[in-house]
Amino acid sequence: MNLRKALLLIAVLALLGTAYAFDLHRQFSFEALKAGQAQWAQTVQASPVMASAVFFALYVAVAALSIPGAVVLTLAGGALFGLGWGLLLVSFASTIGATLAFLTARYLLRDILQARFGQRLVEIDRGVARDGAFYLFTLRLVPLVPFFVINLVMGLTAMRTAVFYGVSQLGMLAGTAVYVNAGTQLAQLQSPSDILSPALLLSFALLGVFPLLAKAVLGWLRARRVYNRWASQRPKTFDRNLIVIGAGAGGLVSAYIAAAVKAKVTLIEAHKMGGDCLNYGCVPSKALIKSAKLAHQMRHGEKYGLSNATPAFSFKAVMQRIQEVIRAIEPHDSVERYSGLGVEVLQGYAKLVNPWTVEIALNGGSGANGKPQLVRLTARSIVIAAGARPLVPPLPGLDEVGYVTSDTLWDAFAKLDEVPQRLVVLGGGPIGCELAQSFARLGSQVTQVEMGARIMVREDEEVSALAKASLQADGVAVFTGHKALRCEVVDGEKTLVVEHGGAEKRIAFDQLLCAVGRVARLTGYGLEELGVPTQRTIETNEYLQTIYPNIYAAGDVAGPYQFTHVAAHQAWYAAVNALFGDFKKFKADYSVIPWATFIDLEVARVGLNEQEAKEKNIPYEVTRYGIDDLDRAIADSEAHGFVKVLTVPGRDRILGVTIVGTHAGDLLAEYVLAMKHDLGLNKILGTIHTYPTLSEANKYAAGEWKRAHQPHRLLAWVKRYHDWKRG
Repeated sequence: MNLRKALLLIAVLALLGTAYAFDLHRQFSFEALKAGQAQWAQTVQASPVMASAVFFALYVAVAALSIPGAVVLTLAGGALFGLGWGLLLVSFASTIGATLAFLTARYLLRDILQARFGQRLVEIDRGVARDGAFYLFTLRLVPLVPFFVINLVMGLTAMRTAVFYGVSQLGMLAGTAVYVNAGTQLAQLQSPSDILSPALLLSFALLGVFPLLAKAVLGWLRARRVYNRWASQRPKTFDRNLIVIGAGAGGLVSAYIAAAVKAKVTLIEAHKMGGDCLNYGCVPSKALIKSAKLAHQMRHGEKYGLSNATPAFSFKAVMQRIQEVIRAIEPHDSVERYSGLGVEVLQGYAKLVNPWTVEIALNGGSGANGKPQLVRLTARSIVIAAGARPLVPPLPGLDEVGYVTSDTLWDAFAKLDEVPQRLVVLGGGPIGCELAQSFARLGSQVTQVEMGARIMVREDEEVSALAKASLQADGVAVFTGHKALRCEVVDGEKTLVVEHGGAEKRIAFDQLLCAVGRVARLTGYGLEELGVPTQRTIETNEYLQTIYPNIYAAGDVAGPYQFTHVAAHQAWYAAVNALFGDFKKFKADYSVIPWATFIDLEVARVGLNEQEAKEKNIPYEVTRYGIDDLDRAIADSEAHGFVKVLTVPGRDRILGVTIVGTHAGDLLAEYVLAMKHDLGLNKILGTIHTYPTLSEANKYAAGEWKRAHQPHRLLAWVKRYHDWKRG
């Protein structure tokens, strides 16, 4: 706490102490008000302007300092100034005082809470930004809720001051009017409790519930309005409980959950079961990485006391192995398996005809005039899990020279007899880095081109630097800060023209791989006709609903993350909300999202890194453990990398973890569990880890934090005790 905050806190405490020391708060009792009513009325009559100003200032001070007595002062406003002028004075004074209390709490306490609960406050602030004004208004309508508590609590959120003031002014008006009006009849009151009769209490309760009911009604009206153009097409009965479009990770999990709870569900896939991850992404790339790593280890056998050897291999055999890996995993995602689970699987192209009807052009089915056979199905709910596709940059000449993407390279390269001699990889993200290193290890001359200042830009700078060094050690020429301009064919040779530092450079290549990102599949299945808003992804609410409450989106097509495990995570929310949302809906939780980039060394992360913590102004401490000190890593000749943990200052609560090293993605799981269930580093330190394993790195990182937070004063006394015990 800085000096200004300390002085303000001392001033507030001094004012409160003075008020209680001199029993000033007793002057705001109901008895004192009745006893002095006549005298105060004379003062008001003699000098109404001065009396109004003093009353206004006094009310503001009482409300700002949260001193008990606001109710009595509100009664006094009616008793002394009448209903009209009294209501005006009290309404503005109470709101200004409440806002001052709100700002004081924010100034004194917000930073402290931010330091202790930064990540949780982010989620709370998102909710406040979305619905905070509504819920504040609801609370203000019910005088039974202590207003000073509301002032202090709201001050700890990110609610804008103007919103707090405006909503408070309006929300408190009804209750203020009741009390000011009661004050005009002060002589007939025996105590403030006489004001709140059972009928009035019930009225206030209903008043408080009204906004909640109004919100539900407005939601119903909005849904009715968006469905209005389709009212005549709404089925009276439905063929299915759920239809799922897309059989990638999101679609498969959605269908699985529906079948598990005995719902009637149809899963529609236009191409290959398993989606991008099985056929083009995670599975084939990891199979390639394994082969490339083995080739690398053979070349560096001396690290293990063996002779270095040049690996002899057939590139066709490497690519064939990748297809064999895919075929071995295919049964997990196959039509047969999901049919056996109770899912109806249709293979064809799906299109939304209306919010409840999906038309499927079946693959291989012949209808009239040789066109695909069309089937129409209706469902109460629909989940769109159409995934994403590689982004192809609009480079002039790209189509003329030809290119592959992370989707098409597996089939294209399977036709090659040898690994591409000169390969250009466009993009410095995880996909580009993984593929660039793998092909370099298999013998390609790889040039990686990244427009940004560094590769893997979402990671800390030191991680990007280590990744770049790792790729360069395998022979990858990493060109950062190079912007691709165009592709050309010069004297029969394919070239990429890039710009760096104002000068153009030409890079010759045999194959060009575009790995600059992926974009959601948003066209071709009826979103445009239905008017579902899309930008980079399908727009959904926190329940993964589109503007049509019965249509959900999950996975890459919904964002905000493009990870297989996040698609499966979202699928649970989409399926459960779609099937049981009439009883209870669940907000998708993105608080603990892990990911990994499978270069060598692997990079794995969950939660915040230093870069993000600084961008969001979240205070943190860093604890670091170097894997070069780990016994198992030394024994494996893999003693490189580190574990870096961000924690709340002075506490062991984990804000985020970055691990760089062998099997970093596997090591990260312990921290994901810890963050999900709010377990701190002390819990990890107290957990037995098998020796010798790489997982001990997590325990030693926790030990580093513990050593940095030793209770030095206590240990000094413990030393004295031991000295005394020795005599």
